[in-house]
Amino acid sequence: MSCGCKTSGDSAHSCGPKKTANGCENVNTCGNSYKLSVFDWLSNINNPAPNRCDFVEVRFKNDRKSFYKNVNNIPLHIGSVITVESSPGHDVGVVSLTGELVKIQMKKKKFSEESALKIYRQANQKDLEVWQEARKKEDAVKLEARKIAQRIGLEMKVTDVEYQGDSSKITFYYTADNRVDFRQLIKDYAGAFRTKIDMKQIGFRQEAAKVGGIGSCGRELCCSTWLTDFRSVNTNVARYQQLSINPQKLAGQCGKLKCCLNYELDSYLDALSNFPSSSTTLETEKGKAFCIKIDVFKKKMWFAYVENSIAWYDFDIDLVKKLISKNKRGEKILPLEDLKQPETSSQSIDLIQENNVDRFEKKNRNNRNRNNQNKPNNNQNQGQGQAQAQGQKKNRPERQERPNRSEKPENPNANAGNQPRQPKPQQPQKAPVEKVKAEANPDADKAQQSNPNKKKFKKKYPPKKDKNA
Repeated sequence: MSCGCKTSGDSAHSCGPKKTANGCENVNTCGNSYKLSVFDWLSNINNPAPNRCDFVEVRFKNDRKSFYKNVNNIPLHIGSVITVESSPGHDVGVVSLTGELVKIQMKKKKFSEESALKIYRQANQKDLEVWQEARKKEDAVKLEARKIAQRIGLEMKVTDVEYQGDSSKITFYYTADNRVDFRQLIKDYAGAFRTKIDMKQIGFRQEAAKVGGIGSCGRELCCSTWLTDFRSVNTNVARYQQLSINPQKLAGQCGKLKCCLNYELDSYLDALSNFPSSSTTLETEKGKAFCIKIDVFKKKMWFAYVENSIAWYDFDIDLVKKLISKNKRGEKILPLEDLKQPETSSQSIDLIQENNVDRFEKKNRNNRNRNNQNKPNNNQNQGQGQAQAQGQKKNRPERQERPNRSEKPENPNANAGNQPRQPKPQQPQKAPVEKVKAEANPDADKAQQSNPNKKKFKKKYPPKKDKNA
């Protein structure tokens, strides 16, 4: 049996070992709970038997839900799939709330106990099979209904389709700007789908709640998750919050103004009650000045001259109130540039340290200190190693002088049998540079004899490349 955790009422979903015959006991935490669900904070409290509530809240597709009376005292849990009374036939739904909170919800929705329908039984296998087959038809029926409405030429949009649990009735949810004549449409729908037809008009906000989506804030739409009542929103709400009247930014997916504009309206109105009127003008010695901008967070007001509105001057609201009181007494105040006080640069402290580049390296400070303690020993070892290397260099024998490359070996073919290939004969080279210099500068030899301690530098030739290597 299904726990009914999915919004579409698909009974194929399973919650694993936590699912019982009465439903999913952990339906609110399984990750696929219904939207607009009520948190049962009284679930762990056992009520006395005489005060037991016989009503339960049952949810159907999307956000449609109603209250039913448990006449037969069936043991029900949140997530139990039940068969309830309907007109005509019966319907299949999922229990979304039980206990004393149901009475509070009925009082909040102004639902009378006398109009509540009754619960027949827990859904059996046959009821679930019919319910699942009806759910699978809804997408195809919605597309066909849109084609029929377009062929007739009606200015409406079929948003959603909902089958009753026993497939005896189809409810079409639509949106339209004007009144729509359904006489021909209902006849075509009844002939195409062979069942009872019910038409319900919804608003554009209810349409967005049924369809769902992601808002500009990056979260799921409020109307499709927790918002149940839709309050009216007008452009004055944006003006109070100093927002630019841009329809593209202020409108939601429904095409209307966003519902979240009302969330902080009361806080802004409370803060603006301490501000002077935005139409305030100041009489200065240099001329009239009017208010251009208000900052609710900094509690400042910007003023500019009527003749020169390019230069703006900001003042605290306490100073503005004093200036207004002077104007009421008939006194003109000083020019705005003289009243402007030099701004004191306040040093901000970053408590979260988000702008600190080294915020990720503070965890490894202890490791750094340990590495620094081991560094002197490593340096000493390195110094000893360098000293040993220098001693080895001193003990090395000096490299023997190479014979002149111009000299040829006496027997060039002596090792011909050992070597597979003979090296190419070398071209005769010129005399070494040292001999040429000695002939050119005979005085240099005398200087070297007079200074025997002077080191003789020998020119080192690069090693010869072996082509056979």
